[in-house]
Amino acid sequence: MPERTIDFGKFGARGIKGSDAVARKLDELSGGIVTPVTVRRGLMARLHYLTRTEHSHRAARDAGLTVTDRTLKAWLEERRRPSHANLARIDAAYRQVRRHNVARHLLRRLNADGGTRVEIHPLNQSQVPRPLQRMMEYRTMNVRRWDRIVEAWESGDQQGLDDAWVDTIVDLGSQWGQYEYVTNIGFAA
Repeated sequence: MPERTIDFGKFGARGIKGSDAVARKLDELSGGIVTPVTVRRGLMARLHYLTRTEHSHRAARDAGLTVTDRTLKAWLEERRRPSHANLARIDAAYRQVRRHNVARHLLRRLNADGGTRVEIHPLNQSQVPRPLQRMMEYRTMNVRRWDRIVEAWESGDQQGLDDAWVDTIVDLGSQWGQYEYVTNIGFAA
């Protein structure tokens, strides 16, 4: 069985870690605000989401949005505009609170009916010299237990998500190492 990839892209292969592709897809499935935080509408939507209840306000503080209530009120009334650093904190807090709010529902959907079918698109080898290219095909597999993956995604634990994803793709057999890096991973819930 192959070990994990150490020197990805050495010969020109392109792609992203499978766990990063899974995180992107989970973010997409979780829905939410798509307007960027730099636009007034996106900023206001995120601020309202983070402050509409005491629970969400507390979760935003726990997620790193530690500004005074006075500053928050000024932002909501549009008397002041957050700095670029605070815009990043608002976006990160929104993402974390949103993940926490939808994780349980998303996990239930992904584990329903015996799991979810996942499509794995192999990495891009168009820049790899011909003699060094490997034969890689599009693969599908059924992921039955999403608990560790969703838990790591919800908490923002990149290493935990990567470990959980690698433990999942080992089910592909002896070629699992070829699918540690991919161009895309698709699934629906």
